[in-house]
Amino acid sequence: MSALQDTQPGIEAIEYWLPAQVVTNEDLAREFCDWDPQKAWRATGIRERRVGPEPASDMAVQAAEKLFSLHSVDRSSIDFLLLVTQSRDYPMPATACIVQDKLGLPTSCGALDLTLGCSGYVYGLFMAKALLASGGCRRVLLLTVEKISHLHPADRSTRVLLGEGASATLLSASDPIASIGNFDLGTDGRGYANLFVPAGGTALPHSPETARSIADPAGNVRSQDTLFMDGMEIFSFSVREAPKTFRAALEKNGMTKEDVALFVFHQANRMILETLRAKLDIDPSRFCIDLERVGNTSSSSIPIALRDRMDALRPGDNVLLCGFGIGYSWGSTVLKWRRSHD
Repeated sequence: MSALQDTQPGIEAIEYWLPAQVVTNEDLAREFCDWDPQKAWRATGIRERRVGPEPASDMAVQAAEKLFSLHSVDRSSIDFLLLVTQSRDYPMPATACIVQDKLGLPTSCGALDLTLGCSGYVYGLFMAKALLASGGCRRVLLLTVEKISHLHPADRSTRVLLGEGASATLLSASDPIASIGNFDLGTDGRGYANLFVPAGGTALPHSPETARSIADPAGNVRSQDTLFMDGMEIFSFSVREAPKTFRAALEKNGMTKEDVALFVFHQANRMILETLRAKLDIDPSRFCIDLERVGNTSSSSIPIALRDRMDALRPGDNVLLCGFGIGYSWGSTVLKWRRSHD
């Protein structure tokens, strides 16, 4: 049985927003003439992804405005804004400050960037719950947004996977639709160089040399200014660490997997998700795979997948969230559903 208490802070509402432009596998095949769109679909579970010209702040604002409109939210009630993104508008200031102004949130509202990717939504929930539990906030707005501006246009390995998207989650100290349980979080920075953008920070500033494009043996083109991904190492990390944080979250919430109605993992790609599902022996009907039309949207992948499934959830249902990826970083928690999403 669940150990979650009904008095815990939790989620009031979730919505998301996607850019208008659709990039299909067939579109990519026209760019990469030796590329098979059906093979890509079978390997990744992705048929299309979204991209757009909007800066990250505008995407986050679109998601927030959708939530405000659909759920009649008084923006003056927001006490704190958390923005999870690795696609900041500028190196400084924090993009959360820009979003606060664009949304017209009160100047008494705190605003903070969380620079995390695939685990970022779970970390955002952790921070929001702590803010609410402190008594200093009654309502927290958690936004996630990711752009693909850090990809090399000729890097097939990343362009097939990644898409753009933004989400908005409203959290409150009372009367949530879902209360938030205990967390399992972890970090292993030894793996940072298996998924990173080498240049552009203080360790390696941009230069003509970092902008030089180089093709790898598989034909993927990158520069030090764009995202590097060692796919095999990321796969190995994911199938090694995700089960550990999954089991730890169940234990910390006094549950077994039989107590969970829905499992929502970071939507990395179908191969990783199916490998994890089989390894953890989870029934497909309770395991969310929501990649086909949006791709891997990094920190937005869990809230997008959850929003797509949450209308079917019923009071008393438990939902396990599990994020893992760049950093390396991972985290899991359990939501207990209390009522329907208005």
